[in-house]
Amino acid sequence: MKIVEPTFLALALFSAVASQGDEVLFRDDFKGKLGEGWSWVREHRAAWRVTARGLEVHVEPGNMWGPANDAKNVLARPAPDAAKSAIEVSVNVENHPSGRYEQADLVWYYDDGHMVKLGQELVDGKLSIVMGREENDRTRTIAIIPLQSFTVRLRLSVQGSRVHGHFRTPDSNQWREAGACDLPAPANGTAKISLQFYQGPADTEHWARVTEFQIRRLGGNFLICFRWVRRCRGARRCRSTAATKLRHCRLGY
Repeated sequence: MKIVEPTFLALALFSAVASQGDEVLFRDDFKGKLGEGWSWVREHRAAWRVTARGLEVHVEPGNMWGPANDAKNVLARPAPDAAKSAIEVSVNVENHPSGRYEQADLVWYYDDGHMVKLGQELVDGKLSIVMGREENDRTRTIAIIPLQSFTVRLRLSVQGSRVHGHFRTPDSNQWREAGACDLPAPANGTAKISLQFYQGPADTEHWARVTEFQIRRLGGNFLICFRWVRRCRGARRCRSTAATKLRHCRLGY
């Protein structure tokens, strides 16, 4: 009981901090048109559409993972500054992939050779959540996690030089962590947020759908608080430490 009670307190404090002072910076439901600020890289106009159900993109052959950098219909918009406060980006993705490595991704994107992706992907015949990092076209897979749903909500949380990936399926209200890594920011690079669809089969037409895109600025120092809560689990002095850390989060330390 001495361990469980402080752990519960720490998690409760974390929840309060994560929701305090959040600000929605941009939202796009893709109903009938794209919102302001989006731009296409290698646009193939016949392979995307906006309907009453959201943005739908034909997942065509092509690749962004590694040096090929020839995927069509890379959708991007400027990212808010995450140097001083955390930025959270989330979106619903639906796809029924059949081709190897066919995927639909939410991406913190600098250019074709520098990015962190989180997405739904078919890996060795298994539907999966994949998080990966790319710097100078050199790739590193951070996580491959089995996925039981063709629809998933993806979330990237960025603060300073770190990014965390989470996902949630429609049958759950709990986020699952995919992984975390340093951002591969190039010198003088400008961060963007991107939606990417690629490695589709040439002989089958698949249309991925995305809805409920949102960018939020999180109140307090979200990622530092998140890491602290994980370390605090089971600590006997968690109760006294919690009050100190909660104060620091509110001040944005």
